[in-house]
Amino acid sequence: MSMYGRDVDEWDQLTEVGLEFLIERARLRKVTSYTELNAALARRVKVRSFDFERADERAAMGHLLGRIVKRNLPATGLMISALVHYLDANDAGSGFYKLAEQLGLLKRGASQRAKEKFWINQINALYDHYTQISSAAGQS
Repeated sequence: MSMYGRDVDEWDQLTEVGLEFLIERARLRKVTSYTELNAALARRVKVRSFDFERADERAAMGHLLGRIVKRNLPATGLMISALVHYLDANDAGSGFYKLAEQLGLLKRGASQRAKEKFWINQINALYDHYTQISSAAGQS
């Protein structure tokens, strides 16, 4: 079965590699952009990149980030997609907040201030989680 012109195997690869990339960013205590994530995925998985000029391709990237979050959430309780923002912007995309509401992590209809606080808390918690794991692995 194909979704957004990509088959199941490709989605699985993109999900795993995307998660690895975001974990690397968290360990470095850095955020990333959709553009940087897109380039990393195309390079590492060797598939066509997402074309952000097209609405369906932007939706496909959102679908991928949802998959990555759902893959990682049970292990961390955090939304690793918080690390991805628009180029030249300092905020998560609207899909991030919508997914947070669907997952019960953010109150429906939250104010902009509450959303921003949630996003920042997610980023800081991801940094802490993944740098602690890195430190513990380095000590063993």
